[in-house]
Amino acid sequence: MNSEDYPAGVTKEQTSTTPETAGPRPRRLTYAAVLTALEGLGLAVGGVWVLVLGLTGDPDGRQQAVTLGVTLVVLALLPLLAARGLFAQRSWSRGPSVITQILALPVAYSLLQADSIAIPAGIAIAVVAIATLVLLINQETTQALGIRGPGSAPDQK
Repeated sequence: MNSEDYPAGVTKEQTSTTPETAGPRPRRLTYAAVLTALEGLGLAVGGVWVLVLGLTGDPDGRQQAVTLGVTLVVLALLPLLAARGLFAQRSWSRGPSVITQILALPVAYSLLQADSIAIPAGIAIAVVAIATLVLLINQETTQALGIRGPGSAPDQK
């Protein structure tokens, strides 16, 4: 036995982290990644805007505005990282993107209940969230990410 070998046939060789089915990225996956990235950018821009208004605006609401701004910027990391993973065809990235879409639906619903200019924003958020969910659960996207359905696990010996 060589000192470089490990028990059970494990070696030091690195394996590719891309899915076995990696090839050209399907358009649906690209569209899902773009929509997810736009949501992340929207959250980041909104967070920075609220943060700036909180720091330069009315001192009575400064702490609440700063907290909301920082929270939105931190929340923007989830869809931005998911979008990066989707562009790179990483299977882990679908979960955070789906979570982002599911969280966007109640936000859209609450905006649709308002009697204000927020209604168009609610419609836009709902359309983007539903479209992204449809793109993410599409079979072509699932295959491109190397995700197997239940009961499709490789045979274990």
